[in-house]
Amino acid sequence: MKHEQNMLLAQTGADTPMGDLFRRYWVPIMHDWELPENDCPPVRMKILSERLLAFRDSEGRYGLIDEFCAHRGVSLWFGRNEECGIRCPYHGWKFDVTGQCVEVPSEAVESGYAQKIKLKSYPLVEMGGVLWTYMGPPEKQPEMPGFEWGKLPRSHLFFSKRIQQCNYLQAMEGGIDSSHVSFLHSGDLHADKLHRSTKGAAYQADTSPKFEVVESEGGLLIGARRNAEEGHFYWRVTQWIMPMYSMVPPYGDNALNGHAWVPIDDENCFVWSFTYHPTRPLSEEELDVMQQGGGIHVKYVPGTFLPLINKENDYMMDREAQKAKRSFSGVESIAMQDASVQESMGPIADRTRENLVSTDNAIIMARYRLRKAALDLRNGIDPPGTAPACHAVRSAAFVLPVDKPFQTERADALVSRDGVAHTSI
Repeated sequence: MKHEQNMLLAQTGADTPMGDLFRRYWVPIMHDWELPENDCPPVRMKILSERLLAFRDSEGRYGLIDEFCAHRGVSLWFGRNEECGIRCPYHGWKFDVTGQCVEVPSEAVESGYAQKIKLKSYPLVEMGGVLWTYMGPPEKQPEMPGFEWGKLPRSHLFFSKRIQQCNYLQAMEGGIDSSHVSFLHSGDLHADKLHRSTKGAAYQADTSPKFEVVESEGGLLIGARRNAEEGHFYWRVTQWIMPMYSMVPPYGDNALNGHAWVPIDDENCFVWSFTYHPTRPLSEEELDVMQQGGGIHVKYVPGTFLPLINKENDYMMDREAQKAKRSFSGVESIAMQDASVQESMGPIADRTRENLVSTDNAIIMARYRLRKAALDLRNGIDPPGTAPACHAVRSAAFVLPVDKPFQTERADALVSRDGVAHTSI
């Protein structure tokens, strides 16, 4: 890949091709508990390289506005959240959830001066316990996303977010690369309580999967097949949904998992991890494992979204465990095994030095779809994957005879169906 192509895909700030593309989708940015009550303290947010302020006003309305006061540029994080607005502590200018200035104490009300001042603002909407924003042209705002987990009872769902210290793209590419599972996560497939003792985990012993990647309406169907019993393939089908989502194929009756990689800026991202079961509440054991940082979730540095295991402490790597083959990577937890190798590539991976192989086909096609959509948008063509139906899909794992194509033979397994369990082995 040429340097210019790499940077086109990696950069998501304002007025960049990929930044414009991301702004045409709803983006998950906060837990609802980060703004727990009316007039609670505001929260600073950086999304797509924009510094913003989220708050909840006296009537419970959510707002996402420019962090900085229009008067002298003071951060409104220091402001008072009171009487349906954020009041700047410096000179008392006040702004509502739409960014409209509603009071300038030094100016007469009759002058109408306050009505002439308005900060940039974006909608902030709760769905499924997550606060979402849309940062694109208001007239192009799509319907809210149609992810299955967003409509399930909270007892069926656990989700978390963490900071990853690298560009969103290399993190996301790890999420659609099924071939690394047989190496990087190989020990955890038999030790982690949310993966062990399943037939699918045993099939992962085949370290040379073959990939079939098919375009879907909203992204890609990524089929990784491994040898199963004679005359059959074991298929693990990942859903990639534009521009930043993936759904991880399940194991047995264990819950489904998914991710969203949200750019903070060009060198950092939020990684959202969703674990849910479509037909039953999560068990106490499952919840305990995830709350302790198991599965695809992590433990945090207290008071932050930074993982306790991070690059500053070399991911607490255990060389003895690696040498004794108790752990393939020596890093604890599936999530941080991924983060460790992805962050090791640098803040933005240098793709001019890559040597890609056949197992990278999903990554190649995802890059192609992102680049095409970004350039099409510059030519006035609306992006794919914004309709709720594009999100109402599932990953799956199953065994098929070698002559049966996965995308047609098990099309039923690849869409969400109310009250119907997911397909897995």
